Amino acid sequence: MSASVAVYRNIYTEDRFKQAYGTGDKADEGERLRDKLFRRCRCSQPAFLHLLKERVPIFNWLPKYRFKKWIFGDMVAGLTVGILHIPQGMAFALLTSVAPIYGLYTSFFPVVLYMLFGTGRHVSTGTFAVVSLMTGSVVEQLVPVGLNASSAEAAEAEAQRIGVASAVAFLSGIMMICMFGLQLGFLSTYLSEPIVKAFTSAAAFHVTVSQLQSMLGLRLTRYTGPFSLFKTLASVLENLPHTNLAEFLISLVCLSVLVPMKEVNTRFRQRLRTPVPVEILTVIIATGVAYGSSLDTRYDVQIVGHIPAGFPQPRLPALQTLPEVAGDTVAITFVGYAVSVSLAMIYADKHSYSIRPNQELLAHGISNTVSSLFTCFPSSATLATTNILESAGGFTQLSGLFTSLVVLVVLLLIGPLFYFLPKAVLACINVTSLRQMFLQFQDLPDLWRISKMDFVSVCLSHTCACQPFVPLSDPI
Repeated sequence: MSASVAVYRNIYTEDRFKQAYGTGDKADEGERLRDKLFRRCRCSQPAFLHLLKERVPIFNWLPKYRFKKWIFGDMVAGLTVGILHIPQGMAFALLTSVAPIYGLYTSFFPVVLYMLFGTGRHVSTGTFAVVSLMTGSVVEQLVPVGLNASSAEAAEAEAQRIGVASAVAFLSGIMMICMFGLQLGFLSTYLSEPIVKAFTSAAAFHVTVSQLQSMLGLRLTRYTGPFSLFKTLASVLENLPHTNLAEFLISLVCLSVLVPMKEVNTRFRQRLRTPVPVEILTVIIATGVAYGSSLDTRYDVQIVGHIPAGFPQPRLPALQTLPEVAGDTVAITFVGYAVSVSLAMIYADKHSYSIRPNQELLAHGISNTVSSLFTCFPSSATLATTNILESAGGFTQLSGLFTSLVVLVVLLLIGPLFYFLPKAVLACINVTSLRQMFLQFQDLPDLWRISKMDFVSVCLSHTCACQPFVPLSDPI
């Protein structure tokens, strides 16, 4: 019995064949390809909304915000951190070798931008001592100022300095955005917590040594380059006989207040609803005493000077310096990102939510790039304020709104009142803000017992953090 096979196919006329398969003309093939690509690239409304929520997370978490449950905690935490940002912003500006007002700017713009783009609910951004000191080394190298410079020369140098610092922030932001485009957020997986701790604690030594001259009232040149730590220390010891006794006494009084009160805030953090804002109280009292006693004219005490009120005018950074700062900016970028993403991951694990490292790159990249257009220097997440934000009861990124409002009030109204603030007070705030970094040395014995390899890595990190990134200027 033979099997029969039947083949059924459509019968095409010439017109129907051309409609289904085209004419074979290259122009028609190109048109079909364009139509196909257009259909694939065309974004539907749900896809656009999904992309918007992914790239601007505030549109994702704000509609789900539990107002009655979270608003009080976010408000208290945000106001507390905002009050702390004022003295720390001005103090860390001195580490960057720029005027204190630029520290206030850097305490405002990055906070607002991270609130929009960041995924860490308990991360506080702004000025950070390590990043500020690294940036200050670049600024000092490119725009040195002599101790006997005239007022006109000092003003010109000040404008150039913030231009260089803003250029570092601009380039750092561009680098982070490029890393986001390459999806390099996975690098955070390889960040060792002991290495990050070692680097920041080693940098604490450099910050402390750099502030000795301000605490003692010495007018010394800031050293950059290899072994600047030892050169600065030797210079301070050599000039000890020239110590300004008034500024030395101011430093002793401030340290005797700041150190015990910080210990109280730490010991009783569970009982205190918010930590005692000892830094801002010290700033206010010191400013009043300096004004009433005319310390600047009677005892030659260095004061902050004029702090302009108002919002900064947008302007381009010193883009012509980008080739000169590129190498150091790579180091600053990786240090800032390492600290920021490490803090975000620590508090995300503690409160059982997740962050997106790639989105963190975009958030800090946009933050630094946009902020640089408003005369800000590089910013990152900060150890002290992040810890306070979490301990004060913050729940979401909305706490950044209240933080920025506090800084905004100071920028618009209160800033000029700090004219008579002694710089020695800011130096003491810088040193005491590093308390947590110094305490990290207590982990070394446990680390030796757990992993000798990690212990060796930490020691090497301490050594490397004290040296410049070859072959560039000293960043720490």
